[in-house]
Amino acid sequence: MQRLDIIDTCTRMARHADQREWELLRGVFAPEVRLDYTSLNGGEPVTLTPEQIVDAWRGVLGSFEATQHLLGNHLVTVDGDTAVCTASFQATHRKPAVHGGSLWTLGGIYRFDLARSDTGWLITGLVMTATWGDGNRGLMP
Repeated sequence: MQRLDIIDTCTRMARHADQREWELLRGVFAPEVRLDYTSLNGGEPVTLTPEQIVDAWRGVLGSFEATQHLLGNHLVTVDGDTAVCTASFQATHRKPAVHGGSLWTLGGIYRFDLARSDTGWLITGLVMTATWGDGNRGLMP
């Protein structure tokens, strides 16, 4: 059962982001989350609060007409009150563009670090490893 609860937490992150359910999105994160998007953007990993994550994602994802983040091939390892879930992802972003196509799709692997809380599993860390992309990356704000 806990394996399904962990996968559900990861899936809710993607679904709430795509549906622009910002308050629900906050609820999947621990009070501090280490985010690592360096494979796509360079730089260094950052540690943010759920409010900071949602504000940043609202600015980026909210600029698109639609997004769809699909997760699959979940592998879960539980160690007491912590867990790691890896999942393949495909993220499609749609925005009408004057130059180039209206879609940008990215694929790769997410690594979710999670901790058990009184309310269920919460994401404490997220590493996105981009392995391929297709379409108009210029759509990103």
